[in-house]
Amino acid sequence: MNEIELIRTQLTTERAHAGRVARACVAALGAAQPPGAGATEAFRDTCVSYLVWVLTRFEQRDQLLAELLQGLSGDCRGPREGTVPVELGDIAARPGTSREALTKLEAALGAVSPDAARRAWSVFGHFFESAWSERRLAIEQHLARLPGTLHWRTVCVIDADSILEERMRYASVARQLPKGIPLEPPAA
Repeated sequence: MNEIELIRTQLTTERAHAGRVARACVAALGAAQPPGAGATEAFRDTCVSYLVWVLTRFEQRDQLLAELLQGLSGDCRGPREGTVPVELGDIAARPGTSREALTKLEAALGAVSPDAARRAWSVFGHFFESAWSERRLAIEQHLARLPGTLHWRTVCVIDADSILEERMRYASVARQLPKGIPLEPPAA
């Protein structure tokens, strides 16, 4: 496996893991009657730690992508229509940023009533499954057109330490999972 394939595989894995954790979090914390309070609290803390970590990394990548596009084109629009910078710039400008996801996560965590919490977790889950996931997938697909390993390294900031950190955080979520809450991909 070459370095670009390794980076692409890790991006795909992080996006998939983030989706699984978000779904499990919504299922456990947005339920009408959540599982036992102690288990839910520990699970919530572990999920939030994972989601904040991974969403912050994706947000950092978006910032680095914007800087790279600026450097490639001078204005993030590219020299002419149809070039990679134009497509990536347009996708990067779409709603569905990690910063927006973090804001919705914060709102869900700050909800004071059970009804408000259910609504806020539902909003977070819907946003994560639609706008955030669609934007991330589109960015990753268009990143594939960038030339050279250096661009991938610059934008993705993935190394052995970050891969191990992500895996450890994800495993920690899996260990804290309340009974009856799956940590697996959605049914096709």
